[in-house]
Amino acid sequence: MKKYLHVISIGIQNNLTYRFNYLTRTLFSFIPLFAMLSLWRTIYAGKVGGHALSGYTEAQMIFYYIMVAIVDVLTAVNEDDWQIAADIREGNISQFLLKPVDYLWYRLCLFFSGRIAYISMACVPLGIFIFCFRNYFVAPASGMALFAFPVSLVLTALLQFFLSYAMAMLAFWILEISTLIFILFAFEYLASGHMFPLDMLPPALLHALAFTPFPSMLYIPISLYLGKLTGSGIAVGLATQLFWVLIMYALARFMWRQGIKKYGAFGG
Repeated sequence: MKKYLHVISIGIQNNLTYRFNYLTRTLFSFIPLFAMLSLWRTIYAGKVGGHALSGYTEAQMIFYYIMVAIVDVLTAVNEDDWQIAADIREGNISQFLLKPVDYLWYRLCLFFSGRIAYISMACVPLGIFIFCFRNYFVAPASGMALFAFPVSLVLTALLQFFLSYAMAMLAFWILEISTLIFILFAFEYLASGHMFPLDMLPPALLHALAFTPFPSMLYIPISLYLGKLTGSGIAVGLATQLFWVLIMYALARFMWRQGIKKYGAFGG
């Protein structure tokens, strides 16, 4: 455990070297968010009497996108899959085959150190963004939601990482995986709830998405906070996330074992 804590410490120091990049990335990430908020404001402005749309009032819809920004800052994977693929392609993983360091846990430590560094840089612009929309901000729907939301965030972060790790393992077989990463990102963006709340979809399509990990990556934690999931639904939501975390962890381990059988590095 001590060695992995040291990895986190070194990872934070390395990531803070690029703090300006994190700051600019955060600022520019708000541009599409403002565009989505403007779009929904226009949609609601055209509704006579300000009626709710699929159960969301204008204020609730705006707050939904605020939560999207918050969850993304806390849990999203940034370039970890690219870095893992580069380690495989360039032979950097050879050292982990000779040392008592588990590469998956090593990368997980770097992922969390990256999140800590990113949050430290993003908290100021994110705080300003939240302040500008403070009139739309609401507290968790219940005490249970207040407890379940941070648990859900941890599961979301783990799911994001293990899925990206498993995708990066394809670098053992494919020289360039950027196209596959972009395809996965596109599916995640549409099917996780980034573009719109998933309960706006037809029930049949929403039910079909329940058999994929994507709703667990954004929609479930936000639904817990907003009170869209209550009672036993909270336990079901957390259990669903945990199920997909375990599935992706098992997949990541399987891909590593199979990839190592094919891996070969030469020189020194």
